[in-house]
Parts: sequence; structure tokens; C-alpha cells
Amino acid sequence: MPSVTDSSLSSPAGPAGGDLLDDLRWRGLINDSTGLDELGELLAAGPVSFYVGFDPTAASLHVGHLVQVLTARRLQLAGHRPVLLVGGATGQIGDPRESAERTLNAPEVVAGWVDRIREQLSPFVSYAGDNAARLVNNLDWTGPMSAVDFLRDVGKHFPVNKMLAREVVRARLESGISFTEFSYQLIQANDFFELHRREGVALQFGGSDQWGNITAGVDYVRRRGAGPVQAFVTPLVTKSDGTKFGKSEGGSVWLDPSMTSPYAFYQFWLNTDDGDVGRYLRYFSFRSREELEELEKATAERPAARLAQRALAEELTALVHGERQLREAVAASQALFGRGSLDELSAETLRAALAEAGLVRLAELPPVAALFRDAGLVKSLGEARRAIAEGGAYVNNERVADAEATVPPEALLHGRFLVLRRGKRTFAGVELAAPAQSRV
Repeated sequence: MPSVTDSSLSSPAGPAGGDLLDDLRWRGLINDSTGLDELGELLAAGPVSFYVGFDPTAASLHVGHLVQVLTARRLQLAGHRPVLLVGGATGQIGDPRESAERTLNAPEVVAGWVDRIREQLSPFVSYAGDNAARLVNNLDWTGPMSAVDFLRDVGKHFPVNKMLAREVVRARLESGISFTEFSYQLIQANDFFELHRREGVALQFGGSDQWGNITAGVDYVRRRGAGPVQAFVTPLVTKSDGTKFGKSEGGSVWLDPSMTSPYAFYQFWLNTDDGDVGRYLRYFSFRSREELEELEKATAERPAARLAQRALAEELTALVHGERQLREAVAASQALFGRGSLDELSAETLRAALAEAGLVRLAELPPVAALFRDAGLVKSLGEARRAIAEGGAYVNNERVADAEATVPPEALLHGRFLVLRRGKRTFAGVELAAPAQSRV
């Protein structure tokens, strides 16, 4: 799990009232709302209890969730009170999607994911002070309800014609949608009512794909004679080239370090396209508007330095995984390209970095030329020999001159790793299946 500590919550207090709304709008974090004037008045009137929900559809949150997590953090820094909901009930149902019916996960699996995600959310908010955060599970009030209670107390307030008008429902009508997924909207709407009643929650936000569910909740609270309540949605994060945000070559980029290493997490942000990095900084960074505008200007003047990407990668890696893991990720990034010491990298960080580049496991070490071929840095032994003869082949950042030489066991990092590099920027890793005596 991420290792952020409460020391990371020592950011200066965020803007309040209208200034907060202006900041959110400048950052592009408000895609739609129940009314900007009403939202501004609510935020300006005093501390607001707000909630955002996360369904446990996997064992970890991923980078796509960070917009919601960090927006909650912004609101708390501005003096408002977060209620973070993990959907132990809605996670068993599944929000309808346009492609097909979801596969339902076993209740015990969902319960395990709820615990993991609650733990994962904990470091991003503070649980002290007048606006201390709360973590809740909607299974606590949904689970005890009978089917009759649910239909009488909740279902009675939902016109079917409005439910059918929801875009994702319309898209599924021809192919078929189960009553289970069709009823998801009712459960989420009831969450808003219950949190308004139990916690005084007057504001909900979420991703723009949740707009239909969220406005259904606003309407439901009103129909139950409560409120008024407000809502807004953040934009879905996309890439400028149209590809899906939050994916790397290995799949989703998770917040759990056992599923995506801190090094891979750092590299994901470092590799952000120039066309996206300014927008991502506004979404994810806690730097001020002035700092970000200055950074954007400096990046435009020296694009090759990738100042914005480095700032984004460093801030988010420290926030999600802690300063120590950030230092190791930066050190690994530098060492792999010959600008630092490989000996100083932990076995965990080194293996994670090599796995990103391409790591092959070998039972024994062949001559150097065969190592480069087996690691995929060259296509043939002949090409490997030419690279070595031209002075462009390195083992553990040391240039090699003899294509037929065998790397001695004492050169293995942590007794089992080699870093191979061709030229300045192309590298791969070798892991010996039967580790030799560690030199570290």
C-alpha cells in the first residue's frame, strides 16, 4: 500500500469560498455542476461536509482515481470535511457500462477489496481537527435493508422514464441490461441521502461518467424533503492522442506498490506527452497557479529538459509512495543511464526498473555477445559483436571490449542482476535464476 504519512498533509491551506471555486475551474476540475453560483455560495458559507465514492472493482485504486482522491484533498485543505465512501454494496452490483453486463464478484472478494482501498485512501486526508475526514462503507446502511423496504422507501421516488433516459441505460436496452445493474442508480442515490442524514453531507462530486447517478442522488434527496444539496463532476482524464489515460505497456498503473512499482509509477508520469503535461499538472499538482504558469513557461522555453514532466513525476511519486521511494526511483532512473551508481540501488528497485525495460532470466551467464542477444538489445551475435567493437556496449555501466568474455559472478548486482546498455538510452536487464554470492 502507499506509504504517505501525515507529514504530507502539511501543505498550506488551500483557497476558500469563491477563491476555491475559481481555482478548481482554472484547473479544469469542474466539468459540470448543479449550478456554479449555488456551488460557490455553499463553499463560501462555511465548512461543507462533502463525499466522493469509490467502488471496489479491483484490489487497488489506479491513477485514474487520483483526480477524485486529490480533489478531496484540495477541498479539505480549504477547510471542508471529507467523507470518503468505499462501496461495499455498490461494488457487489456494478455500475452499468455500455459494453456488456459486468461479472459479479463474490461478496467476500469485494469485502477484501473494500479493506484494501480504505487503507489506500487513508493517507491522502487528515483525520484530525475540526474538519477531520471520515471513511464509510455503504454496505453498513444498504445491507440491513429488506427488498420490500428498498422498493418502498427508495424505489418509490424514482420515475422509470428518467432512469431509462440515462445514456448508458439507453445504450444497453437493445443488447439487454439486468435489473441488478439497472438498480445501481437507486443505491448510489440513497447513499447521498443517508450521508446527508447521518453526516450532514451537502455536496457530492465524482467523475463525469457518474453525472447521471449523482444528479439522481441530488433529486432523490430533494424528493425525500431534505437538502438543498449540490454536486459537481470532474472531467474524465484523457490523452491528447485519444488513447486511454492510466495505461502503460504492462496494463493499468495502480497505486498499490505491489501491483505497480514506485519506479514504474515515476516513469509513467515522467513519460507524459508534451501535449498533456500542462493539463495533468493542473489536475494533479498542489503547486499554485503562479508556480504552474512559471513552470509551463520554462518548459516551453526548454522542452528537451522536460521540466514539467519531472515536476509532475516527483510530486506525485512522493505523494503516493513517499519521499524515500521517490529518491530510489530518481536514483534508479539516473543510474540505469550511467549517471549514478547501480550499487546504491536496492534489489527491489533495481528489479522493478529492469522489469520495465525488459528483464530476462537465465540459468547461466553466456559470453557478453550472447547476453546482449538474449536480452533483446540486438538481433544476432554478429550485431552484438559490432556494437561491442564500436564501443557502444555496456555491462553495469562499464564499457565492454571483448565479445567472448564472460561476466564474473562478483560483478552481479545483489548476486543476480546485470544491467546491459547499448548506446546512451537502450538498456535491458538479466537476472540469474540461481543467484551467485551477493556482492552487496
